[in-house]
Formats: sequence, structure tokens, C-alpha cells
Amino acid sequence: MSGPSATAGQGSRRRDAQASRDAILRAARVMFARHAYTDITLKAVAELAGVSAPLIVKYFGNKERLFAHILSFEEDADALLDAPLEELGRHMVVQLLTSQAERATAPVLRIAFAPLHSSHGEYGEVLRANFRRQVVARLTERLTGPDAAVRAELALSMLLGLGIMYGIARGDAVRAANIDDLADRYAPALQDLLSGNR
Repeated sequence: MSGPSATAGQGSRRRDAQASRDAILRAARVMFARHAYTDITLKAVAELAGVSAPLIVKYFGNKERLFAHILSFEEDADALLDAPLEELGRHMVVQLLTSQAERATAPVLRIAFAPLHSSHGEYGEVLRANFRRQVVARLTERLTGPDAAVRAELALSMLLGLGIMYGIARGDAVRAANIDDLADRYAPALQDLLSGNR
């Protein structure tokens, strides 16, 4: 089968596959935040995600690989930092908001849910350590000039604040605005930090 209908079918399958992966990851994060790792089964994750356990195996291999994936920010950082430094502020804003608008998730925001004190403290500590190493440190390495580490942390603070208002607090005005318009307003201040102008 070829032609437009075949292409449309493939696009639909890709969207369905991505939706299934996202559902699995969301379910795994919820389970890991609420239960000890040893008590979690792929069957329980699958039930919460509304998929089959074999589908989790197909996408992630096994429980160990699934949880290694949800504790890592490598893919998030790759997408977030994939622009030249002089365009990075706008790219970061658009990438974060587009991910939230299209997929109802921005994986980098997981850091906002890292528990500080609980029986699952190990989850929070690993998540925070990975965020610092895989996101903050990588952004810091991209910056030039004085106080790069402080500027990187402040820039990420700004970005996470926007993400929380858009996706978690679900601010009506922000969510109703066009993403490019939001980037026009928000990205210059972010770019000033990244470029060392502030």
C-alpha cells in the first residue's frame, strides 16, 4: 500500500505509539512516587496506563529499563538544548510549551515532583542528581562569561515557572495565548540570562 492514505496511516500509528509511551511513562512516575520500587510490577503500571504489560516490554524492555528511563533527563536535555546559544532562550520556551500543548507533558517538569522527604526519598535524590548533571550542568557548559552556573540555574528556574503555570497550575490566560506570542514575551528575559546580559 502506498500513497497518501498509507502515509496518513503511518502517521496515526506513530502518534498512537507516542501516546502509549507517554501514558506508560506517566503511570510509571505515579507508581514510583507512591510505592517502593520492589513493590511495583509491570502489570500494575500497565493497568494504570491503560495498556498491556507486553506493550511495556516492547517499548522499554523490562522494569529496570523503564525506571532507568523515567529517572533520566538525557532525552529531555537533548531536545531542550538543541539550538545555537543566541537562539536558545526562544527554543527552550517553544519546546517546553509545544511539548505540553501537544503531548500534555513536558518531561523536564518531573523535577517539580521529586519528593523531598518521604519513604521514596531515594527517587527524589536520584531525580535531582540526574537533573543537576544532565540538564543544569549541560546548560552551564553551553554558557560563556561570568557566573555561568548561576545564570543557568536562574534560566531554568524561569523556564520551569512558565511550565508550571502552563501545565500544572493551568493558567487560563497563558494556555489561551499563542505559543509564539508567549515566546515573544518570555524568551528575551531568558535569553538575557543565557547570553550574560543580566
